[in-house]
Amino acid sequence: MAVKSVDEYIKTHNSWEKELQALRAVLQDTELEECIKWGTPVYTLNGKNVVGMAAFKNHCALWFFNGALLKENTALLYNAQEGKTKALRQIRFRKEDKIRPEILQKYIAEAIQNQREGKEIKPVVLKKLLLPPELKDAFKADKGLEKSFLQLTKGKQREYANYIAEAKREATKRSRLEKIKPMIKNGEGLHDKYKNC
Repeated sequence: MAVKSVDEYIKTHNSWEKELQALRAVLQDTELEECIKWGTPVYTLNGKNVVGMAAFKNHCALWFFNGALLKENTALLYNAQEGKTKALRQIRFRKEDKIRPEILQKYIAEAIQNQREGKEIKPVVLKKLLLPPELKDAFKADKGLEKSFLQLTKGKQREYANYIAEAKREATKRSRLEKIKPMIKNGEGLHDKYKNC
């Protein structure tokens, strides 16, 4: 079941409710717009992702989508996947940590200013899109499907291609292909239902 609101997200992570409410209060005291993307709370400026918050088993965190660009406020930033993650940075909170709004506000203000100035780390463009044979065969059989697919963004095309290619069994590939055909024809991305902004 997809989470539809921040209140619902916090309720589903009740062991972190107090901390998430405190982080939310800090974020709501900014000009950022609150929404749900990928099933988690995200805070945007003019439609661009600036900060998100999430709860995990052993910690909760504030995510800065272009946190690697923060220069003045860096002491608490953590790269969750060193060597892989280029832009994202997080501040982690464990149960014994005190959430200090006066410190977090500085990080958030700098992130907002960076976004306002258009600073961002662009994702590395991947190499040529590789279509799995099952998808190629489906396009041969249905030119309308291929036309719809080609109208999708490169990112959405890649999501669908990977979704088919990652399946191990032929039956799973066929099942996935049948599932995505109407989505492609509707111009939807594989993960659009998780993006409520």
